Amino acid sequence: MNPLPTANPELTQFFRQWLETFAGYVREVDYASARPHFHPDVLAFGTHNDVISGLDQWVATQWDNVWPKTTDFRLVPEQTAVLASPDSMMATVIAPWTSTGYHPDGTPFPRPGRATLLFSRNADGWLCTHSHMSLNRGVPQMSHANRPVKAGGAG
Repeated sequence: MNPLPTANPELTQFFRQWLETFAGYVREVDYASARPHFHPDVLAFGTHNDVISGLDQWVATQWDNVWPKTTDFRLVPEQTAVLASPDSMMATVIAPWTSTGYHPDGTPFPRPGRATLLFSRNADGWLCTHSHMSLNRGVPQMSHANRPVKAGGAG
């Protein structure tokens, strides 16, 4: 059997940096900076919806229910896997993540999960075309922080 189509070191480093940049936007609740990294017709799965079609819908139903209500979001680079098509036009990134959630009384709890992100390359670079982020089993689905959105909500 052939091995998995692991991305070369340069592409792997590119996506690890992409993840760190994206995680920074989540921590800052900065929708405007995050939006250009995703295809406008992105397809996503998340905690609050089964299938989400389009970036505006994803922001309104998933980002709004998670980013302002959690803190400390980080993807774990040393446990991240990057796969790429032979022509390096598509890539899949698999990464665990950590964050802090908050009970209704404000007490924090660990909120780990995992992500699968699919990317397509075009003349302008890489865009995420699919995201599936899910909490680990047993982690409370709701978090109750209330941080302001920096910029760029649905629209």
